[in-house]
Amino acid sequence: MTWWCAATRVPWSWSPRAYPGVWAFIAAIAALAVTVVRRTGVRPTRRERLAGWSGLAALWVATDWPIGTLGSGYLASAHMLQYFLYTFVAAPLLVLAVPEALARRAVRHPGAAAAHRLLARPLLAALVANVVLVATHAPITIDGLRASQAGSFALDLVWIVGGVALWWPVCGPLPEDRPSYPVRCVYLFLAAGLVPMIPGGFLTFAQYPLYALYELAPAVGSIDPVADQQAAGALMKVGSLPVVWPVIGTMFWRWARANPGRLGGPASAARDRLAGADAPPVR
Repeated sequence: MTWWCAATRVPWSWSPRAYPGVWAFIAAIAALAVTVVRRTGVRPTRRERLAGWSGLAALWVATDWPIGTLGSGYLASAHMLQYFLYTFVAAPLLVLAVPEALARRAVRHPGAAAAHRLLARPLLAALVANVVLVATHAPITIDGLRASQAGSFALDLVWIVGGVALWWPVCGPLPEDRPSYPVRCVYLFLAAGLVPMIPGGFLTFAQYPLYALYELAPAVGSIDPVADQQAAGALMKVGSLPVVWPVIGTMFWRWARANPGRLGGPASAARDRLAGADAPPVR
């Protein structure tokens, strides 16, 4: 049985395909979250619940048919779209869904404390996120892992880790983990806006297919493998900008309002964690 999206030699068809492993994975995450909330007694806010369910929905869309199927064995551009849905939609929403009280309980455990020390340092978080970016788009990685269901599953898990690492210093639940607004703006610009342009350039300007998997995959319509790869490169270069720049702009605006003496704006309390606010959410 095909339980996870992986490369096959089956000709592409728009007939839906069932992947029970994907459904079980999403259901397990949801069940785990509900169980933890009930056992700890922590009550997420309405915004946190909305972010959590929206993040799971984005994760499901990116993993299941048709995007997951296309990305795992047909189109490099669909593979890149999966990466961006994981990293720039699902990951920040899932980070926003974590209540502060729950995060403080979690970091008391030795294993979670070690991961927290890594995520709380923007330079290390940026390094993890961009190592994931480069490593998971290297030809040897894609051609090797996408060929099996276990390898494709591992690739998706790594994307989740990289996305959480990227967004934790920006909108993590613990205020002390989030540096100043200007630092977060520079961090997000470099880690998510500038660095991806380098590997994206290689894909965009390559004159021949770099991925044997997608070059030899069954055709999807009349899409050429080189054009598909160039589309993937263009998406890597600029795909994050519609998310990154509005977040940077919102953080800068809130910084200006919180510092009226510097930029002339009225002072106000910043509350939106996605914009990097340090004040606790209104419950």
